[in-house]
Amino acid sequence: MSRLGTVSRRGFIKLAGFAAGYAVFGFNMARQACAATLEFIGIRQKSVYATDRNVYAIRKSQDNPMVQKLYAKDGFLHDGPCGHKSHELLHTHYVDRSAALEALRAKGVKLSL
Repeated sequence: MSRLGTVSRRGFIKLAGFAAGYAVFGFNMARQACAATLEFIGIRQKSVYATDRNVYAIRKSQDNPMVQKLYAKDGFLHDGPCGHKSHELLHTHYVDRSAALEALRAKGVKLSL
């Protein structure tokens, strides 16, 4: 027999409890609880952003004096953020190492990748 149409005693008690709670408190209380939760989330977000704004004087990397000094006319990366020197030092390059891995596997080395 299919259990789709049957309800266990525990399931019936849960269902009856939900129905009784809805009958006593109604939909309005659930709506108020949801609104209170959303209001709390909004207050929390505002406080996090306010703390971030007040605690950290430099919030953007382009406003950092050390970064500005680095990219200044007499700085180390004087050719700018997209210049040759910064590209050479700060960007990575792909190197295909699959042949070396296959050679190790052929020798019997077990790799955990």
